[in-house]
Amino acid sequence: MIRLSEIKLPIDHPPEAIREAAVARLKVAPQDVTSCTVFRRAHDARKKSAILLVYSLDVEVRDEASVLKRFAKDKDVKPAPDLEYRFVARAPEHLATRPVVIGAGPCGLFAGLILAQMGFRPIILERGKVVRERTKDTWGLWRKSILNPESNVQFGEGGAGTFSDGKLYSQIKDPRHLGRKVLTEFVKAEAPPEILTEAHPHIGTFRLVKMVENIRRSIEALGGEYRFQSHVTDLDIEISGDGQRHVRGVVLADGGHIATNHVVLAVGHSARDTFQMLLDRGVYVEAKPFSIGFRIEHPQSLIDKARFGDYAGHPILGAADYKLVHHASNGRGVYSFCMCPGGTVVAATSEEGRVVTNGMSQYSRAERNANSGIVVGITPQDYPGGPLAGVAFQRRWESAAFVAGGSSYAAPAQRVGDFIKGVPSTSLGSVIPSYRPGVTPTDLSPCLPDYAITAIREALPAMGRQLRGYDMADAVLTGVETRTSSPVRVKRDDTLQSLNTKGLFPAGEGAGYAGGILSAGVDGITIAEAVARSMLAG
Repeated sequence: MIRLSEIKLPIDHPPEAIREAAVARLKVAPQDVTSCTVFRRAHDARKKSAILLVYSLDVEVRDEASVLKRFAKDKDVKPAPDLEYRFVARAPEHLATRPVVIGAGPCGLFAGLILAQMGFRPIILERGKVVRERTKDTWGLWRKSILNPESNVQFGEGGAGTFSDGKLYSQIKDPRHLGRKVLTEFVKAEAPPEILTEAHPHIGTFRLVKMVENIRRSIEALGGEYRFQSHVTDLDIEISGDGQRHVRGVVLADGGHIATNHVVLAVGHSARDTFQMLLDRGVYVEAKPFSIGFRIEHPQSLIDKARFGDYAGHPILGAADYKLVHHASNGRGVYSFCMCPGGTVVAATSEEGRVVTNGMSQYSRAERNANSGIVVGITPQDYPGGPLAGVAFQRRWESAAFVAGGSSYAAPAQRVGDFIKGVPSTSLGSVIPSYRPGVTPTDLSPCLPDYAITAIREALPAMGRQLRGYDMADAVLTGVETRTSSPVRVKRDDTLQSLNTKGLFPAGEGAGYAGGILSAGVDGITIAEAVARSMLAG
């Protein structure tokens, strides 16, 4: 099989043009191509008057060796890689203890699935509820301003990714093609098959709910076990005579104890009490960089027109997204984050008395507004004070946003035009904010550090020059976006165990090793393999 890349065709090409392009590119007779399938499809919208579709194709030809020899120096004509996933181990018939996975987000989900597929019968502990009940609790905040601190956007089956755009692409290095395993398992769980071929696939919240349930059923059918509303509050750590620390179990909020020598720590970036517990128990934790900012909303039609010109609304292209970066004069990097075409801004706090925003959209991406984070990079130098200083930093600004919004879980909001001028908003304009339970027009400048406000204020007009209309006066900023990634890293060694606590496998976004559904799933697979190897090694 030959992988043929960078095949560009007009957006409205006929179906047969794909095969014809492969024949022409390889300079073979049509009858010598025995099959031609699309591996990946993207689009090139740099020229709005002539948007192109860009394909990677898997082509079978007669005398493949001869064709590959002719194109030996062509980077776009290569042997197709082997994408088949192969398990690294199989569990013995009798296990002394079962592995425990803490967290049922994307990382914990795939750690549990791979361990189950290898026969290790994992126990998956989730502090929140099953996804359907969790959804009801989440809507309780959005519709009634009632927060359940243990069941919300951050906590519960599926993790924070369940209430997102469901993006399934990443820029991580993936030489083993583990991302393909993630996508394949999602398709088995009733995700749309096109996620296997789209360059920027997404699913959306409603479909993610069903998929999470289906993967749970697969894990249980293989001998895995879920325990919901099981909050891990402590680790049972044995210290040997030579000072080595070993996990021997986990302790639950109800006083229960589960004996195990292998714990996957797959908590999310908002498991702040868990971070504190790890620090208290002597597990090595360090502060790491993350980003803070606001959510910005525009009419989706404006973004479509700016990105696609006359092709705006074309069914193949769908709702347009964007990716923008500005390097501010005060040295700060400002960038768009977690862009949600045709989506909504959602209340994402997990703690009382705080306001946090995030973005979400459905598979259709059919809502009237586009939204994205517009965030500023920060480092531990901005919040000195120890491994958990970033948590305190986040809480400070989330509490300020709660007060600025009226202390009711309404979010503070400001028109972009007013924000750039430095004057409070007293009303909103043509862009109707989507955040629920509602917004309060105000001045956003007390809701972030001065350097962040200065950088974003400078970035908006600059980004308007990159994407026409981005700095439109009536666009809405809603605060605050503070949980772009974990503020800590639970460092691990070459065996993927904690630097100083054997048997503890930090994983995923909360531990500082992933960002988004796909990368978290890939890390979950990698961690499951490390756990299996460790268990077989004794």
